[in-house]
This record gives sequence, structure tokens and C-alpha cells, in this order.
Amino acid sequence: MRIAVAATAPFGADVLERLTGRHEVVALLTRPDRPAGRGRALRPSAAKAAAERLGIPVLQPERPTAELELPADTVVVCAYGLLIPESLLEQALWLNVHPSLLPRWRGAAPVERALLAGDGETGVTIHETVAALDAGPIAAQRSFSLTAEDDAGSVFARSAELAVGLLDEVLTAPTFRPQEGEPTYAAKIGPEDRALDLSKPEESLNRIRALSPHIGARGELHGRRVTIWRARLEAGELLPLEVQPEGRRRMSHDEFLRGLR
Repeated sequence: MRIAVAATAPFGADVLERLTGRHEVVALLTRPDRPAGRGRALRPSAAKAAAERLGIPVLQPERPTAELELPADTVVVCAYGLLIPESLLEQALWLNVHPSLLPRWRGAAPVERALLAGDGETGVTIHETVAALDAGPIAAQRSFSLTAEDDAGSVFARSAELAVGLLDEVLTAPTFRPQEGEPTYAAKIGPEDRALDLSKPEESLNRIRALSPHIGARGELHGRRVTIWRARLEAGELLPLEVQPEGRRRMSHDEFLRGLR
């Protein structure tokens, strides 16, 4: 089936690559290249890098408008990051891949917010893209359990795999049902969300899991500012496993302790 994909972030890139093995992806719509790193050189999005590797044509408008021409009747949206105007939504079927059980965790950071909240399950929803944020009717939805070993990286990977299977079921002839229940909202992660209160072990572990391996939760160990990438609870206490002191590389907690001597 010929489809276009609108994606920017690594999760969208993962879904794009998986879709390419199953369908004819004729175009990628992604955000313009942005300055990054110390030199502030322009860098492509993760989705653009994947598309170029796969030989998929790339479109990068600063903002999508009704004049945008996409050579497909169906567009799969996944972590694109820009508003699709109603005038463009009317020109094709736009299906959004959202890594949560809508209407729970509408918004920018559904995976991180589910882990921060200590949710016992999450999942993937395929819904029609509408003007309101993640509010469109549902074509398919499936859940999976979260374990203490899951972090954002593993949840995104499981979500991408599940999303492509769900899309296989709905792309040819989707049917829709309204979202049911009270929505909750997944605000974008800010600096305050990264701060660890190590006097609260369970809350700290959830924060570490939610922000690993892509953002990182920050705290203080033995008087040193560190990012904690992995940890576990042991006898009710937080045991760091992988840390990164400011200005240093990632290392095991044992290696960090040896460096303090």
C-alpha cells in the first residue's frame, strides 16, 4: 500500500523503518534541519536520516500548509511535532500513531509520563488525526504491561513494533470509534522533571526509568552532580547502577565510587 509518513523523532524513525518493510512509503514529511551540538551545525531529524538511508523522498516545510502535495491518500503520523492544519487533513486520511492508551496521556511525552506516574500498563493507539490534540476517533488500540525493568527506550521499541502490526490491520479499511473516558495530558518534559529527590526511592526510580536512555535524570551522589541512567530498588533503597558525573562519560556506579577514593 502506498503511504506517506510524517515523523521527526527517533520513535517516528523506528516506525518509518518498520513500515518500509511492509508498505510502499512514497514520502516523508519531517521538520526542517535544526542546529545541534557545540558547533550548532544543522542536523537532520532521526526520521530524515532513516528516510535518506532508505531512499525515501523527504519534504521539510517550516510549517505544513494546504498547498503541501503528498503523493498518497493515507498519511501515517508518528512523533512529527508540528500541527497539521484542518485544510490539509481534509485532503487525505491522516492516521496518528500515539504510544499510550488514549485518552490517557494525550500530548508530547506519553511514554515518559506513564513511567513517571508508575503506570502498570501502557500501549499504542492508532487514531484519526484531528485538529484537537490526540482527540481523534480510534481505529485500533492495544495494551502491554510495564515492568520494573522497562525504561523509555524499551517502551518506545515495543510501541513501534506493536504500532506497525496495528497499522497492518487498519490501513486498508479503517473503522473508527470515539475515545471514551477522562483524558489526561502528557506535558513536554522540562528541566524540573529531571530533578531527582533521592530521599524518595520509588519516585526516583520511576523518574530514572522515564528519562532513560534519551534525557537523563539528575541528582547528587556523595557531593557530586550526576545523571543517573540506570538504577534499581534494593531493600527499599535506591541503588544506582549507571551514572554520569558532570563533564564525564557514563560509568558503572562502582567505577564512580572508586573514583571518589
